[in-house]
Formats: sequence, structure tokens, C-alpha cells
Amino acid sequence: MPSEHAPAPPPHVPAAETPTAVARRVLMTESTALATLSDALPDDFDSVTARLLEVSGRVIVSGMGKSGHVAGKIAATLASTGTPAQTVHPGEASHGDLGMITRADAVILISNSGETRELADMIAHCARFAIPLVAMTKRAGSTLAKAADHVLLLPDAPEACAIGMAPTTSTTMAMALGDALAVALMQHRGFDRESFAAFHPGGTLGAQLLRVSAVMHTGEALPLVTDHTPMSDVLLTMSSKGFGVAALVEGERLTGIITDGDLRRNMAGLMDRRAGEVATRAPMTTRPDTLLTEALGIMNMNKRTVLPVVDDGDRLVGLLHIHDALRAGVA
Repeated sequence: MPSEHAPAPPPHVPAAETPTAVARRVLMTESTALATLSDALPDDFDSVTARLLEVSGRVIVSGMGKSGHVAGKIAATLASTGTPAQTVHPGEASHGDLGMITRADAVILISNSGETRELADMIAHCARFAIPLVAMTKRAGSTLAKAADHVLLLPDAPEACAIGMAPTTSTTMAMALGDALAVALMQHRGFDRESFAAFHPGGTLGAQLLRVSAVMHTGEALPLVTDHTPMSDVLLTMSSKGFGVAALVEGERLTGIITDGDLRRNMAGLMDRRAGEVATRAPMTTRPDTLLTEALGIMNMNKRTVLPVVDDGDRLVGLLHIHDALRAGVA
């Protein structure tokens, strides 16, 4: 039996709430707060975006405790979408790292209460060197908000935890607002797929943004034959190049392809024929600037292991093998 001295649960939390019910309540609380934030977007949002677009240095994002973790995520998102950014820890800032913050920068400080004492030195540094300061806080009359050039005011929404104190809803709103700011800056900078790929060369994300031109085979590696090439020579070309196909060209223009299937369909008298008599005309192709993921989808859908790569004039510029896509990390 529970002790008669055991503290009672908060009145708004059912005593026997299941974990699933807790999860649903938390998600509903936070989603309601996000909807409120969307309906009441901070008045300074446009001016903050415009100010950050003018920054020639970096956007410095900082906060203490959980707000510091949110600051790290916001800085990383900004940096990966075209806005140079970094975090500076408030404690380390007071011991020399203020030197990382220059007049060319702008600073975003995150504090739910706006009274986080560890931010005082950073606030003073911004005032001293006329560095633009953006406050992200829930308290419009707080010390941080009064000192800032711009205020991204968060709605006064309840935390999702049972005691209403652990940073949950507040950090979710701050992170979401940071995402909104990063995307707005990204769009106004014209940051596109190519830019994104340049900043994400590694891992699955980078592989998904690779173009066919990055992995296709070119030049001497291509198994080229003409209409008049004897099939005996075609077989040697197919074998030596290792693709299992031969590309039929007229000058530089692709006119057909010979695959293992074409060989099987023409076994009778094969060695007495020329390449043009065996080849499949108007083969399936792709372009050099096609995303590697899209090219792999074409190959899977049509049961192809090789795709000729042609330019706008149907000139053969490369050959893509399915293994090239897989080795690049596209699956």
C-alpha cells in the first residue's frame, strides 16, 4: 500500500496514467504549443531574418542548460543550410571565448525566462561592440529581451512534464522556431539541392544528392562498337570492359545497345552478324545531372543493371552500372 505520507500526483495528471497515455498527453501538449506559435509568430521574425541575411560573419547561438543543447541544434541547422553559424558556451565565453564573437557576427541568445545569469557577459559584450543581439525568450519584460535588438517571443505555453517545470514544451518551441528561421534564410539565399549536396558529401544524405555524373564511367572505359563491328569483336569488347553490354555509336551519338539478352535472342548465326543487326535500338538512357537515386529507381523498375548516359544531343558521355550506385551508398 502507498505510504500515507507519499506526495499526491499533480491534480491534472491521472494517478494511474499508462505510459502510452503519458506519451499522448505530452505530444498533444507540445503540438498545441507549436500551433499557438504558428498562429502567433513573433513580430520580429521578418526583421530578424533580414538582419541575419546582412551578417558578413557568423550567427552565434547560445544558451545555458537545455537551451544550450537547442542552440547547438539551431547552429548546426543554420550552418548546413547556407548560414555560417556556431555555438559558444556562455560559461566558456566568460573565460576567453568572447573573442570568438566579432563585430561582423550576430548573436542569438536562448533563455526561457530571459534571466539566465550566465548570459550576462555575452549580453554586455554585444552591447559594448554593437553586435546585433536576438533574444529568444518567453518573457517580453526580461533582462535579455530588454537588452536585445530583436526579440523572438515564444508563447507562454505549459511544459509537458507532470510537474510543469522540466524544459519540454519550451525547448520544442525554441527548436521549431530555429528551424523556421533556418528555412526562411535558406530560401532567401537561394540555397538549392546542389548547395545542400556540397555541404553534405558524406553518409546516406550525401549519397542521395549525388548526380549520375559523379560515378559514371567515361572515356576509355566505355565498351564502344559501331553498326559494322563483327560480333566476334563485340563479344571481346563486352568481355574486356566488364559491363556485360556494348554501346552502339555513330560518331559520338548513341544509336543502340547490345546486352546479354540480345545475344541470347540472336544465337543462331550470331558470329556471322554485325553489331547493327543484333543491337536494341533507342535504348533506355539517363542524363549526367540525374540524381543517382532516380537513376537507380529506373534501373530497378525496368530490371536493368546498366544505363547509358547521354547529353542533350544524345551523345554518349558515360555508362552507369548499378554497382556504382550501390557502392556510393544509394540503396
